[in-house]
Amino acid sequence: MSDVEKPKYKILSLDNNIELRQYDSIFIAEVVVEGQRKDAINKGFKILANYIFGENSDNLKIEMTAPVKQQKTNNAWRISFSMPEKYNLDSLPIPKNKAVQLKNITNKKFATISFSGFNSDENITVNENLLKNYLIKNKIVSNNFPIYAFYNPPWTLPMFRRNEIMFEIE
Repeated sequence: MSDVEKPKYKILSLDNNIELRQYDSIFIAEVVVEGQRKDAINKGFKILANYIFGENSDNLKIEMTAPVKQQKTNNAWRISFSMPEKYNLDSLPIPKNKAVQLKNITNKKFATISFSGFNSDENITVNENLLKNYLIKNKIVSNNFPIYAFYNPPWTLPMFRRNEIMFEIE
């Protein structure tokens, strides 16, 4: 896994590759893009990468973090990066691209399933269904809008990749 900053969380429970987590508050940069899932994440990643590589009011380079997150919303996809912990909304430079939104995400709980391999639609569907079944079996209420989280650069071998599916839970 790439050696970059990741959001902090506390594991509330663990069952094989499924965790219930409590996340600290974080700041994110987010963009909404239309299209098929893979096209949308590529387009969204490029827009967000431009922001952190200096396409912002201060021409400031911001450190890369993991994971890159993707969530379906109506007919579009929300793509986001968490910002390094040292930043807040006042210290983050303003994006030059108006499509990039900076947001504060307050403490939230998530059910997550981790898996390796490519982030293919098939691999995602199999693991999303495993997590949904776990939630139903354990009577855990979720928001029904999965977030896909990808931690590694594209050159990482499939067996070493870390992918996750996350559902916000009550």
